[in-house]
Amino acid sequence: MADVLVLGISHYPMLIWPDKAMSGLLQKMLTNPNLPEALKTPAGWPEAMQKEWSDDQGEAAAAKHRQEMMDWTRQARQALDEFNPDFVLIWGDDQYENFKEDIIPPYCINAYPEFRFHNFPNNIWGEPVEKEFVLPGVQQAAKHLTTKLIEAGFDVPYSYKRLHHALGHAFTNAIFYLDYDRKGFNYPILPISINCYGRQVIAQKGGLPSFDKELSEDQLDPPAPTPGRLFDLGAETARILAESPHRVALIASSSWSHAFLTKKTHYLWPDIPADKVLFDAMVAGDFDVWRNYTSAQIEDSGQQEVLNWSCLVGALSALGRTKPDIAGFVDTWIFNSCKAFLVSKP
Repeated sequence: MADVLVLGISHYPMLIWPDKAMSGLLQKMLTNPNLPEALKTPAGWPEAMQKEWSDDQGEAAAAKHRQEMMDWTRQARQALDEFNPDFVLIWGDDQYENFKEDIIPPYCINAYPEFRFHNFPNNIWGEPVEKEFVLPGVQQAAKHLTTKLIEAGFDVPYSYKRLHHALGHAFTNAIFYLDYDRKGFNYPILPISINCYGRQVIAQKGGLPSFDKELSEDQLDPPAPTPGRLFDLGAETARILAESPHRVALIASSSWSHAFLTKKTHYLWPDIPADKVLFDAMVAGDFDVWRNYTSAQIEDSGQQEVLNWSCLVGALSALGRTKPDIAGFVDTWIFNSCKAFLVSKP
């Protein structure tokens, strides 16, 4: 039996840029012409949200939010280095990057021989966009995993090369943040893309809502895989890898409830209570809460990207990990999404 390390982190895009840019998504949502009058200024917001916003449009709060996130992420990196895996499997959402109009699978194993990608402009590290990052893939291990999942009843799409995009930001940002201190990240990777955005993957291009008109039901896409199906996929993946000769780190990469996906909060703040329900169940080992969570609950609370963590929690269940070694929850009202972190060692 091989050892398996399980990690949960965030790939929050705004962390790439300076603190003063971190509230940019909220400021974008405030341009919504359909926003209720009372919510157009901080005076009408919940008290905790006003406090975060303060008199500097959240810049001081952004520094605190960044520090909290990086404290947890550095603990994940320390666990990763101590474990020293043969490769790192990452579950991440595809946000209209390779899942586009030509094909939208429920999930896809990226069995590439190597991955090449670049950073974003104006990034916090001052790196030029021309700088290329190159990481090896694990094609044979990916093919083995795909084969075993198919034999177990999961009809798994797979790919040997990119379709539209080098590698989605759920994966590149996870790598950037695990290497936030720029000491190097040399682990081979096996990215598994999840269609988290489901009904909005094409209709909304996996991104921000359109303010000019509300999409009708017939304009939406078919749904994402259910939380239960992804829970089972993660569980079977963990079983297969635990029986392999490889030391593997499994990582879920995403933030949780997203403000720009949460209609009931007028796209201004995330659904913190819904996230806390899932977080508390995860750290208590109450995995049935996750497996029985519904797609309707996911969409109602803007938790589409939590589906990556459905795979992770399924893996925890299969491995009998009912109590994480490290777990943290970072909430926010103004920085678009709550963030969760987890380390579960063999």
